[in-house]
Amino acid sequence: MNKILLYNPKSAFYKHRIPNSILNIAASVEGKYDWVIVDGNCETDPLSKIESYLKTGEFGYLGFTVMPGPQLRQAIPLSKIIKERYPYTTMIWGGYFPSSQPKAVLNSGFVDFIINGPGDKAFPRLIDALENHEPYEFIKNLIYKADGKITKTIKEDLLDQDSLPPLPYDKLGTFYPIEKYLGKTYLGQRTMAYHSSIGCPFTCSFCAVVPIYEARWKAKSAKQVYKDVKYIKDKWGADAIEFHDNNFFVSEKRTVEFAKLIEPENMSWWGMARIDTMDKFSDASLEQIRRGGCKIIFFGAESGSNEVLEQLDKGGTQTGDQIIRFAERLKKFDIIPEYSFVLGTPAPTPEKVQAQIDFEIDFIKKVKTVNPRTEIVLYTYTPVPTEGSELYKQVLDQGFQYPQSLEDWMSPAWESFDLRKNPLTPWLKPQMVDKIRNFETVLNGVYPTVTDIRLNDLKRKSIKFISNLRYKANLYKYPYEIKLLQRFWKYRQPEISGF
Repeated sequence: MNKILLYNPKSAFYKHRIPNSILNIAASVEGKYDWVIVDGNCETDPLSKIESYLKTGEFGYLGFTVMPGPQLRQAIPLSKIIKERYPYTTMIWGGYFPSSQPKAVLNSGFVDFIINGPGDKAFPRLIDALENHEPYEFIKNLIYKADGKITKTIKEDLLDQDSLPPLPYDKLGTFYPIEKYLGKTYLGQRTMAYHSSIGCPFTCSFCAVVPIYEARWKAKSAKQVYKDVKYIKDKWGADAIEFHDNNFFVSEKRTVEFAKLIEPENMSWWGMARIDTMDKFSDASLEQIRRGGCKIIFFGAESGSNEVLEQLDKGGTQTGDQIIRFAERLKKFDIIPEYSFVLGTPAPTPEKVQAQIDFEIDFIKKVKTVNPRTEIVLYTYTPVPTEGSELYKQVLDQGFQYPQSLEDWMSPAWESFDLRKNPLTPWLKPQMVDKIRNFETVLNGVYPTVTDIRLNDLKRKSIKFISNLRYKANLYKYPYEIKLLQRFWKYRQPEISGF
């Protein structure tokens, strides 16, 4: 009963990406324990698939990766049913959600352990300890419940990423065709997902990465990244890459080296960065990054207000002026900046909250003026439990509370909350949320995202024509005609549906 079942709960309705997180765990036990993968994105009845393995009596361990939002919808009920029907199994959760909400997860009664951060060492060591009836109290990166109390072990230093075993893509292909994971996107016909680094060296107080990685960052070398990408390109025909690193562009040297290596392969790619980091890159570096295939980069602009950036503990040197200047700078390199903004941060009075929203709307329009190709992604502020931060104290003081039970997280309202679309924060009034959403509708009408590959030129021109009058006149209320077209054409927002 020492076989391991690794489960990736459903996270998307469309393009299913390579489940890198559980592949990392699979790699960590490869050659020591037998393992299988069940991908909820590829199964119509994942419970039946999981039970087909458990009924053999050979599987004693289940590892679930759980991100906030849609994955909870499968992870919670399936874990509960499995624990009731197969009580001898050990349920282990990893991912951002259990690490940030350990109390709700462990008090549920059906999750036994949480991997708090990277599991490359913690997971196999935990299995070893349980198999050999040895103590696990000194295994790093664990959260568990003992004698009615929740215990967190100390964090492990981030490992050298090149030293980790290769991801078992070939074995994944015995469960699900790899071609299923290479979807058509704005970037290419066969787009692969890849993680080249973990963590981020900054401490933004609104980011779920901070409590887990604590301002630490480790990356694979450019040569190793190139080697992995080329393997998938040569074997399965990948022609584009989505780098899902929290911060791909931390090192200018590594980024440029990778861009030079990948250039002959003619692959398009996308990644995430900080504006103040990349603004320090030389023009020669930015030119090479574009020649190497980079088409679009996601930046957390967050706010055009220096005061709000300080409130968010953005760190670094980013300013409102720099946000606009850098958007204009990227025009000459033909790289599309994708800027995300956070609206609705806490403020002492409703008037100040509304003033911040109005300021950001005007600022976003200024960004669009200097570089109309800039993609804009709008989020409403969602608290994350970065305990001890000044912003977290403000959130608690204003009466915000998370759900106390795991089942409560399954409600549609909290799922939308995790997608940062439906705030349940006491300082945001309904009319404020309406203004944000209505502006977003009009903005997306005037500037439909380039990443929605299903919109043809006629549709783009039509929705732009209808939306322009509202945009120029600052009339955002009741944009029903735009919403109707977006719904009819199934307009896809990248922050919800991906590319």
